[in-house]
Amino acid sequence: RIERLDPKIRSIITLTKDHALARAKAADAEIAAGKYRGPLHGIPYGVKDLLDTKDIPTTYGAEPFRNRVPSADSVVVRRLNDAGAVLLAKLSLGALALNDIWFGGQTMTPWLLEEGASGSSAGPGAATAAALVSFSIGSETGGSIVSPAMRCGVTGLRPTFGRVPRTGAMTLCWSLDKLGPMTRTVEDAMLVLHAISGPDLGDASSVPCRFDFDAMAPVAGLKVGYIAQWMKESPATDVDRAAMETVKKLKMELKEVTLPDWPYSSLMPILFAEGAASFEELALNNELGSLKAQVKDAWPNLFRQARFLSAVDFVQADRFPRKVAQEMARVFREVDLLIAPSLRDEQLTITNFTGHPSLTLRAGFVKVSEARSDWAPDPANPLPKFNPPRRVPHGITILGRLFCDGLVGRVGMALEREFGVAWERPAGF
Repeated sequence: RIERLDPKIRSIITLTKDHALARAKAADAEIAAGKYRGPLHGIPYGVKDLLDTKDIPTTYGAEPFRNRVPSADSVVVRRLNDAGAVLLAKLSLGALALNDIWFGGQTMTPWLLEEGASGSSAGPGAATAAALVSFSIGSETGGSIVSPAMRCGVTGLRPTFGRVPRTGAMTLCWSLDKLGPMTRTVEDAMLVLHAISGPDLGDASSVPCRFDFDAMAPVAGLKVGYIAQWMKESPATDVDRAAMETVKKLKMELKEVTLPDWPYSSLMPILFAEGAASFEELALNNELGSLKAQVKDAWPNLFRQARFLSAVDFVQADRFPRKVAQEMARVFREVDLLIAPSLRDEQLTITNFTGHPSLTLRAGFVKVSEARSDWAPDPANPLPKFNPPRRVPHGITILGRLFCDGLVGRVGMALEREFGVAWERPAGF
């Protein structure tokens, strides 16, 4: 299936064929002998190619690391292997975890082959949507699970910061990076999260935490907050607004909440500065020029710009997340969950900096008359236009209190059942 379909979407950097066949054979033997490791035993999966895999290349999707072969598995890969899952592929990511262009080209969404899969977890989104893997692991720093989950019509779960250890994963931002499942259903995401949760000494930010998930517990009576203006204007669609009606249909209570009108984009210099620090060696060795994407909004220029940020500016930016976190704590004293347009800039920025869990799931379909892109418009290379418009999936995002990932999953499953759109596959896949 991969040999037939992946050339259309370019979602795989390294196919781990021999490794997978050996693991699958071992899983068959164990299960036949009565040693069943649980629901992931024998299930094929892929990981974003920034998670280390022993003796298997881990390239970060970037030219300077194409020949990098780790000597040990990352903790998440080790835990999935212990659960009996079968690693099938290292999946594409935009170089150094930005957008969807890597050294092998651009990863495309199987729903619309003229459109990028979005990033940076482009390969996990596209491969999962195309059923090249049963599930995948992505990462998010500022939208890298949510955005490809939207574009590829899959479920993206960004866990609470600190729940899943990042030991053996590429560091972009020490204070923001998170690893999480990308799956075709909400229940699958919760099964995978259960397998990879829990602290590890290699990641000082990981913490012991309970994982309370009861798929059958009722959702009626839960309070779901929303920000009215966000739901009225783009990028919200009629699908988002219909999802609010579904919340009410499930007898959850919708409650309008507010956040201060602050310049939340002022948080972003922290991300850029941490990224530039993490990959400073590339700048000092003049290797940034080797990356495929060199446009204004790609890492090479953002990393260069970050070197001109003053210490005073950085300290002032670094004080801001605490104020934002206090506001989010206030909101979550009023409601149990939030529902938000998945790609609203403020929600992506705020919740990535505060570390709240986020679940993006398909809620319906919209029509697009032009291909969408993570990249700034380039007049020399206009995006394809469609007449008639093309039908593509659209998801909504629900957010929970810190470490209440299980509640987010429970509500996500209830919504998924009511939406009734999770099972449609992209044509030709």
